[in-house]
Amino acid sequence: QVQLVESGGGLVQPGGSLKLSCATSGIIVSFNAMGWYRQAPGKQRDLVARMTSGGITNYADSLKNRLTISTDNAKNKVYLQMNNREPQDTAVYYCTGFQCPATNYWGQGTQVTVSS
Repeated sequence: QVQLVESGGGLVQPGGSLKLSCATSGIIVSFNAMGWYRQAPGKQRDLVARMTSGGITNYADSLKNRLTISTDNAKNKVYLQMNNREPQDTAVYYCTGFQCPATNYWGQGTQVTVSS
């Protein structure tokens, strides 16, 4: 069973930066895509950033200027660098891995709180 474990969440001040990490128990290149979603209280879970195994990235339009998704294949990790945080970025952030034809793996989530 593949496991994804997020880390790096916490409290950050508005305007600050945070880098989330996701460690996979599987070989990261076995995933067709890796990504990050987030879910704020009372809201649905939305895509934040995604990277295919071929290196193609896509970001939520409202966030793309403040985010960078990256992977370290040697460490089987995926990262999300978040800059210029805003209070509305407060949410639980989830790591996800997708394998064809239709299998999604999810981490347990890490809380990010943006507050002064």
